[in-house]
Amino acid sequence: MQLGYFTERPYRWLPEEEILKNGAFFAVSNKLYDREKAADDYHYYLDENCYAEDLGFDVVALNEHHGNPICMGSVMNIEAAVLAYRTKRVRLVLIGNPLPVIKHPLRMAEELAEIDLISRGRLVTGWVRAAGSEQFFNNANPAYNREMFNEAHDFIVQAWTRPGPWRYEGKHFHYRHVNPWALPYQKPHPPMWIPGTLSPETVQWCAEHRYPYIGLGTPLGPTCDLWDFYADEAAKHGYQAGPENFGYMIATVLAETEEKAQTLAEGFVYGGGQNAFSAPEFTMPPGYNSKAAIRILAKQQTSAWLGISGEKVREQMHGSDAGAIDFTEVRRKLHAALLRGQQNMQVLAGTPQTIIPKIKTIMSVLRTGIFIILSIQGPVGDDDRRTSMRLFAQEVIPELKAYAKEIDLRDPFERSPGSVKLAAGAKRAAVVDRGPLAALGFK
Repeated sequence: MQLGYFTERPYRWLPEEEILKNGAFFAVSNKLYDREKAADDYHYYLDENCYAEDLGFDVVALNEHHGNPICMGSVMNIEAAVLAYRTKRVRLVLIGNPLPVIKHPLRMAEELAEIDLISRGRLVTGWVRAAGSEQFFNNANPAYNREMFNEAHDFIVQAWTRPGPWRYEGKHFHYRHVNPWALPYQKPHPPMWIPGTLSPETVQWCAEHRYPYIGLGTPLGPTCDLWDFYADEAAKHGYQAGPENFGYMIATVLAETEEKAQTLAEGFVYGGGQNAFSAPEFTMPPGYNSKAAIRILAKQQTSAWLGISGEKVREQMHGSDAGAIDFTEVRRKLHAALLRGQQNMQVLAGTPQTIIPKIKTIMSVLRTGIFIILSIQGPVGDDDRRTSMRLFAQEVIPELKAYAKEIDLRDPFERSPGSVKLAAGAKRAAVVDRGPLAALGFK
């Protein structure tokens, strides 16, 4: 099993009132930006990821968002290049580069090849359609999002594997001369892991390409549904999906006492947390989501990622209440939401002793070969962040590694995704265990 560390690298110096007044992190004015504090944080987060390697994490994951103080990783490939040189063992997982908004897939192919070369083959690349707000920030037409994603992905794979020079004329991208000199260290190219929330189209695409799908803090019941959908699609393509095809990321904070962990966990709802990633009009611009995805989202009360939820759908349709903000009442609701998140097992906060059985339950239900923790958000200090990392690495990881072996959770490096053949007409095996959900009171 691959155990990973991930942080959004939040800008930790933004007053919460500014976020609440704006209604979201995205579009908070950059007049509040402090270059000295930002420079310090960039250095700190690079050091923190190196510390994750020292502690024994298998994976360090990076992501990218634009114009949003919830994430300092505006150009994560720069960070990945630094870490490719500074680290020696840990795999560098990019979840992921926003293909529909970069508008230059040949440049992306060159950048990632260099990172893979510098790291001597430790890059795991991943692709995303990018958040709805990314379409707005990068002046990209959301109606073309998925087809640009597909075309850019296919082009990059060709650029890495097809000897040049050659010409490319597609619908969205055109190159007279394709002949990148820097090609990936790994052959035929780096492995690809694809993160997502609840989009069936993305899951179907992953199954077709035999790429591991990483669920981003999605509720356990709907996640099981998507795992089953992936496995059904995999069977159509002649293979049995298994733990090597699935990963899960969840917000996690540890401390030496339960009380301290609960205090730190408030960072996950600071300013509204992930559910305040962007306002409804930016979260789901027209044409960005399919009808099927909208139907699934409309049934969900909350989400742990990018503010994608049924509430956001309703706000976009009917508008949200405007007026004076009662900060005390807002914070009360956010605290209640945090408690619900913990009850739903979408946020984990506690000591190693209380966290371990919860993660084992998630592992037994979802049967994932990849498990990544999303570290503390909000204005949490360096010492508390590192203590949480240390406790997880020293006390939780050994327990999870042993349990993964016990229930045979193989990762994508132990067994290649899509390598277990399934005879035509044969019934696929189960990929999830819903048994514990009933005991937890989940649907």
